[in-house]
Amino acid sequence: MSTKLTPFHLAFPVDDLDDARRFYGEFLGCAEGRSSDQWIDFDFFGHQIVAHLAPGQAGDRANTKVDGHGVPVPHFGLVMEMETWKTLAERLTAAGVEFQIPPGIRFAGQPGEQATMFFRDPSGNALEIKAFADMSSLFAT
Repeated sequence: MSTKLTPFHLAFPVDDLDDARRFYGEFLGCAEGRSSDQWIDFDFFGHQIVAHLAPGQAGDRANTKVDGHGVPVPHFGLVMEMETWKTLAERLTAAGVEFQIPPGIRFAGQPGEQATMFFRDPSGNALEIKAFADMSSLFAT
């Protein structure tokens, strides 16, 4: 079954809007949309994310073991084409990003094999960026 993907919307807490603006806008290259003194819209690779000022509310509360790594929960992110993922991983590595889980391959040789990396924004929100060599394996079992 083929489904046309539509942009998702995600609102999340941040401790400081200026830090969010630098991280999502300048560092990740997300265009800024509407904003106020309480929130900022960003174009997150075609999706709408909104950083809401809520000091002390960001960050994970737990982690779950996935393929031998402690994955922060909650987290959000993207699925990219493999070449785009590699380029971003190289750029983040060169910039000295502190990875929660460094760029690598998860579920190697299994259905759903994927490249993944986890890092945090300045407020402690965890992001996962992943890619598949074959996007049809996104929901492979």
